[in-house]
Amino acid sequence: MAGGAGVALAVTTHHHHKASPPVTTLAAPTTTHPSGPPCPLTGAPAPSGSVPQRPALAIKVDNYPEARPQSGLDDADIVFEEPVEGGITRFVAVFQCQEASSVGPIRSARAVDAQILDQLSDPVFIHAGGIEPVLAILQESPLKDFNILDLPSITQINSSRVAPYSTYTSTHDGWSLDPSDTTPPSPLFTYSPNPPTGTAVSSVHIPFSGTSDVTWTWNASTSKWMLTYSGQAAMLADGNQISTTNIVVQMVNVTYGPWAENSSGALEVQSQMTGSGQLYVFRNGEEVSGTWKRSSLTSPATLMGSDGSIIALSPGPTWVEIVPTTISVTTG
Repeated sequence: MAGGAGVALAVTTHHHHKASPPVTTLAAPTTTHPSGPPCPLTGAPAPSGSVPQRPALAIKVDNYPEARPQSGLDDADIVFEEPVEGGITRFVAVFQCQEASSVGPIRSARAVDAQILDQLSDPVFIHAGGIEPVLAILQESPLKDFNILDLPSITQINSSRVAPYSTYTSTHDGWSLDPSDTTPPSPLFTYSPNPPTGTAVSSVHIPFSGTSDVTWTWNASTSKWMLTYSGQAAMLADGNQISTTNIVVQMVNVTYGPWAENSSGALEVQSQMTGSGQLYVFRNGEEVSGTWKRSSLTSPATLMGSDGSIIALSPGPTWVEIVPTTISVTTG
């Protein structure tokens, strides 16, 4: 089944996107807020009135249908959705300002995780193992690598789930792995409460595959984008639907291999997260198109509008969609 989905991903029709008129974007520094300092990874006021003195904590979360509903994603500052073998996707959930008592199910690492996380000022990264070439990449990366399969003291086993969908942890236990690190990460994005001039859209469709057929729909009453898979609400274990304030769609070049990622021979998806590519930013029910540029793995991508200015996100959580250029992203 997984292998077949992988073939479908590889032969997806060439990228196209509904044309948008030229837009004007706002260049704005990361803003402070009258009620307290902003969280570095959301631009929103810190919940406790001060930014927690701790690093970014990244946890690898499964997104196979059997892994749903997940836990803890609604407390993450940023969630990266990455394509992996067989057309499925997985999440890298990044926490800093908020805590979650249970996050998971936790699954194995992929090569792209280092590219995602190296921009986060040496974060703590928790995953459930990985194949040897990937583990070697993580060891060479500046991130702090922790395999939860070797850490029973921080492992929660969800008795209502079957392996490999039963391994969880808490953010408290995650930060306890490196208590000496009291330095918050640098911001990845620029934030402003004032939206750039964009094109009004009500939905964003990203058909990664049959198992991850993503649609985000704007809910004006809550000012959130709501996630569905194949038309079904993407729910979390706490009963909330997955939602976010900002969606950043990075179109990336992808190659496959050189090693097989699973027993059926599906090849590792190698997403190219440096260089530049097409960009779509969705906030406040509007789309702003542009280009992402990233010069090195240890620096974040710059989100540039068509006029060369920085695209500012709305203060709040962000979902970063890493989308192969072979996939057509459409809006409604």
